[in-house]
Amino acid sequence: MQVLQAGPHKLIYLELQPEMVANIARQAGFDTKAKDSPRILQLDLSAAGRQGPLLLFDAADPANLGWFSRCQFYVDGRTGLVMQTPITLANKRDRVGKPHLHAVRLAICKELPASFRLPANQALTEQVFYHLLFNFLNALIKTGVAVCGGGSVQALAGRTETVGSRN
Repeated sequence: MQVLQAGPHKLIYLELQPEMVANIARQAGFDTKAKDSPRILQLDLSAAGRQGPLLLFDAADPANLGWFSRCQFYVDGRTGLVMQTPITLANKRDRVGKPHLHAVRLAICKELPASFRLPANQALTEQVFYHLLFNFLNALIKTGVAVCGGGSVQALAGRTETVGSRN
């Protein structure tokens, strides 16, 4: 981890190792393709051997209340930001625009404001991030991740049908 000074702004720069991130994804049960750039690490994750979809569900649906009460991670449905983390999530889509049920794309921001803190005011380091990533990927497989609000990220599990016409 480095601290960068850009004029009046201080930034934390995470020195993430793409091999380590890919290894964590494999341990969690995902096949991965990583693309590393100076500011972002992008991961294409797929769990093709899974029976059901990844546990990304709509938090607003009362039928998903049991999952919502167990979940540890929340995704802003409009922007894809995993709340209180440097991770952004997006659906992977097929040629006709339907989301893949077993695949997502993650973008991990390496440059963060120096004031960035995880829940419980914990500072972010590479080691802490690796634990956070493993817990997030396990949540996608085992316990569920809630999508809060509508927008660009679509739920993959639970009751996902919409009411009325999609026009």
